[in-house]
Amino acid sequence: MLITPNKASDSGIDADWISISDLMSGLMMVFLCLAIFMMNSANKERESANKEREKVQEIARSYMENQLAIYDSLNAEFEQDFKHWGADLDKETLKITFQGSDAMFNTGSSNITPTYQRIFDAFLPKYMAVLEPYQDSIKGIHIEGHTSSEWSQNSSSESHFKNLALSQERASSVLKYLYFLDSIQDYRKWIIKNVAAVGYSSSHPLLNPETGEEDIEKSKRVVFKVITLSENKIRSIIQEG
Repeated sequence: MLITPNKASDSGIDADWISISDLMSGLMMVFLCLAIFMMNSANKERESANKEREKVQEIARSYMENQLAIYDSLNAEFEQDFKHWGADLDKETLKITFQGSDAMFNTGSSNITPTYQRIFDAFLPKYMAVLEPYQDSIKGIHIEGHTSSEWSQNSSSESHFKNLALSQERASSVLKYLYFLDSIQDYRKWIIKNVAAVGYSSSHPLLNPETGEEDIEKSKRVVFKVITLSENKIRSIIQEG
């Protein structure tokens, strides 16, 4: 008996294969589109990360160059004077530290002694003049008052808050002295907006490198610290990240 092919059945099978083939092609297109999308997303994220990295690097470079320029200017102006005044300039933080505030103020007092009035008469006008070209890159100046942890026979907590008040009064006294100097008149508006007096009590003591204990005399100090705008930008980028 001659068996003839079932054309209807064959065409159904062919249709099924065509359907599966179309489905596979469609899936491959979907996977291809997904792969392209993911590659583009990865590239955009990489480009964004690179731009952010370049931005941070540029700010960091600007910060370092600005810090170095300010340091060089201050050091060139005051290097010899610092030796006579018992002061020093930190290259990394731009802090000028006048140590031994026992000579700067009488014990328990915020009144500047005549000796340091003469020193500040020489230092402060030059300090403002040196920083003037950098004012656009300076967020502010902090005049910091620091004490040792000592205060008669009081408890540590009482000593801290008594020293806090004293350190704030001393920092404010130096700022007031700066503001009312006749030679500072041209800078008074800028000082009001950008210079602050901050008292730290004994919370940042200086230690004796040999014993690791507080150096009582060196801890008593007044510090002039320049805060640049670049420093704040770097901090904000880190916080956003």
